Amino acid sequence: AVRQDPTLGGSETFNSFLRKAQQVRAHLGWLWGPQAAQGLGCQCRSSLQETQQIPTEEVVLEVLLSNGQKVKVTILTSDQTEDVLEAVASKLDLPDDLVGYFSLFLVRETKDGAFSFVRKLQEFELPYVSVTSLHNPEFQIILRKSYWDSAYDDDVMEHRVGLNLLYAQTVSDIEHGWILVNKEQHRQLKSLQEKVSKKEFIRLAQTLKYYGYLKFDPCVTDFPEKGCHVVVSAGNNELNFQVRLPNEQIKEGSFKVTRMRCWRVTSSVPMNNGPSGSSPGKSEVKLELAFEYLMSKDRLQWVTITSPQAIMLSICLQSMVDELMVKKSGGSIRKMFRRRVNGALRRSDSQQAVKSPPLLDSPDASWEPMAKLSSKLTSVSLRGISHSSSANDVGANDFHGNYAFEGIGDEDL
Repeated sequence: AVRQDPTLGGSETFNSFLRKAQQVRAHLGWLWGPQAAQGLGCQCRSSLQETQQIPTEEVVLEVLLSNGQKVKVTILTSDQTEDVLEAVASKLDLPDDLVGYFSLFLVRETKDGAFSFVRKLQEFELPYVSVTSLHNPEFQIILRKSYWDSAYDDDVMEHRVGLNLLYAQTVSDIEHGWILVNKEQHRQLKSLQEKVSKKEFIRLAQTLKYYGYLKFDPCVTDFPEKGCHVVVSAGNNELNFQVRLPNEQIKEGSFKVTRMRCWRVTSSVPMNNGPSGSSPGKSEVKLELAFEYLMSKDRLQWVTITSPQAIMLSICLQSMVDELMVKKSGGSIRKMFRRRVNGALRRSDSQQAVKSPPLLDSPDASWEPMAKLSSKLTSVSLRGISHSSSANDVGANDFHGNYAFEGIGDEDL
């Protein structure tokens, strides 16, 4: 959150501090998350003094595409996310002005072969360190688009490689059950795929339910009733709820991001009542995302989601707001390719084509839901408390204001 300040965000001194912190975490074998945040105490400061940095050397890093193809790039262990992203784009021959439409994400392969999205790699990160420090082959890095508005698909589809990347991702999302299709739609999609009509395939997919959404793991919410089990999906400038009520009835509804006045993330850390000397890091951390929603013209109500992915949900909300504000200001998310001055980025002469994915299999309802990170880290309140706090317990400074918030007029009601 501090890094969102433009001066600090562009400071190499500040980013260097973050990279060194990451290297210490890697040395200790910690996974970034609430547990790592708790662990940055005396042990980390001591290790920072005693631990030598990971040596800077050339390595080969594998980056997945949505169709399962692996792109191997030669990078330095000290290369940051943007360096690696540019190296992958160069290897694929992706045009410079389309690089900003894509991002690198840390994913974990599930038992059924699907991928669960852990988070988006931040700009200051060292991707090689991020994935290798986990010491688990289930974790990999994947390239995906990083915008919400499907109107930007037109920009990406202007170029052959962009079209192939978007096509492969759309096929993958359908196969994983992220995009809902009925039998007739599936027949039409398969026919277009057999004809290699990629643009028409994407155009049809854009009309389907949940196109461009991210599905999160099942969690718990207090709306419409406390303790309801819910599957949350983020997309189309909204959070979609599929709620299982206590009577086993399933209801669906959506919360528009423009109706969220503010939101916050808190973590409840149970106090350790065990024997003295037991590790506090073993206490389970409960994360909550709460947003204040304009239910009607004069009624605001707090809705709370209890989920280990609360921070990721918050990041999705922030990125949707950011994109809305860019559109309102008449700006564009198109980002020009930026080559590093020190020449650390090496372009390869050999290009790697993006292959078409195999024909669609029948939609499989057994796919586990996945989640991914997107855009900037929003304001997060991490606090050690004995019980989860309600929205009224937290000071105003802990809330993240929504600049895209809009009122409800009589015509909306």
